[in-house]
Amino acid sequence: QVQLAESGGGLVQAGGSLRLSCAASGRTFSGYGMGWFRQAPGKEREFVGALNWSGGSTKYAESVKGQFTISRDDIRKTVYLQMNSLTPEDAAVYYCAANGLGSESPLAYEYSFWGQGTQVTVSS
Repeated sequence: QVQLAESGGGLVQAGGSLRLSCAASGRTFSGYGMGWFRQAPGKEREFVGALNWSGGSTKYAESVKGQFTISRDDIRKTVYLQMNSLTPEDAAVYYCAANGLGSESPLAYEYSFWGQGTQVTVSS
C-alpha cells in the first residue's frame, strides 16, 4: 500500500504560480510511476501530467505543456507539480496518484493509489 497526501493548493490570482506537493508513505515509493489529475466542478477528471519511476520520462496533457512541470524526490518520497501562468481554467481539485507499472501513464485506471486531492482556485 502507498498512502498519498497532497498539499500546496489554495487561492492564486490569474498569472500566478503554485507548487503542489504529494507526499507518499507506506511501501517503497521509488518504483512507482506518479501522475497528477484534476477535476473541475461539473467536469470529468482529466490527466494533467505524469513521470515514470526514475523521473527520466514525463508526459503532459496538451493543455498544460510548457506551463506545468512534474518532478520527484525519492529521498523525500514526494512528487511535485509546479504550475505557472495559472488561469481560471486551471481551477480544480488536483489529485496525485501512483501506478505500479512505473510508467508515465495518462490513464487513470492504471493508477492504484490516489490522494484525497487539494483545491486550486484561480481568481481572474
